[in-house]
Amino acid sequence: FYAELNELFTRELSEDGYSGVEVRQTPARHEIIIRATRTQNVLGDKGRRIRELTAVVQKRFGFIAGSVELYAEKVMHRGLCAVAQAESLKFKLLGGLAVRRACYGILRYVMESGAQGVEVIVSGKLRAQRAKAMKFADGYMIKACLLYTSPSPRDS
Repeated sequence: FYAELNELFTRELSEDGYSGVEVRQTPARHEIIIRATRTQNVLGDKGRRIRELTAVVQKRFGFIAGSVELYAEKVMHRGLCAVAQAESLKFKLLGGLAVRRACYGILRYVMESGAQGVEVIVSGKLRAQRAKAMKFADGYMIKACLLYTSPSPRDS
């Protein structure tokens, strides 16, 4: 249920900075909280869009009329939300911006938002026919490392 709901909202609200959903179940009703960077677009004019989304969710998952309510919540720290930044990068790349420029823009924005460290990995066909991966990192990143290595047979 959650995965399908998340996919539905990802397809429907990707331009509006959709960055996650939270489902709260009470005995009387289901509360679905949509997190987005631009909540006004999610709500629509006079709440029309959110009513449409409520009807779609109600119909798709077979809820009784009035037992499901959708709310829109603004993402407080957009720069620290990985999903929001991935969507932003996606639209920058689809808009034709160069990969390096787009990634360094994201890196700078995230670091200015107060992150301690950030890493962006873009992989696939970047300009050329051959696929490759690019890593962009800034700040302090904790990564797993090999702490103990057993001596190899050659060393003895």
